[in-house]
Amino acid sequence: MDAKPWRERVREEEQLLEQLRILASESATRRAEALRDGVKDLGSVAEVARDLGRSWNAVDKALKKQDRKTSTE
Repeated sequence: MDAKPWRERVREEEQLLEQLRILASESATRRAEALRDGVKDLGSVAEVARDLGRSWNAVDKALKKQDRKTSTE
C-alpha cells in the first residue's frame, strides 16, 4: 500500500481541523444558549453553576465568551 504524500496528508488534516473548529464554535453557541435558559429558569448564574456542579466562574466565563463572540460578528 502506497502512503499518501505528506503534503496531501497535511492538507487533509488542516481541513479536518477547520471542520472541528466550526463544530466546536457551533457547540459553544448552543451551550451558551442553554446556560442562558438555565439562568432564566433558576434565576442566576450561581444557581445554574450549583445545579450543574460547576463553578460560578466557569459558567459566567462561558456566557461572557459567547457574548463577546456574538458582539464581534
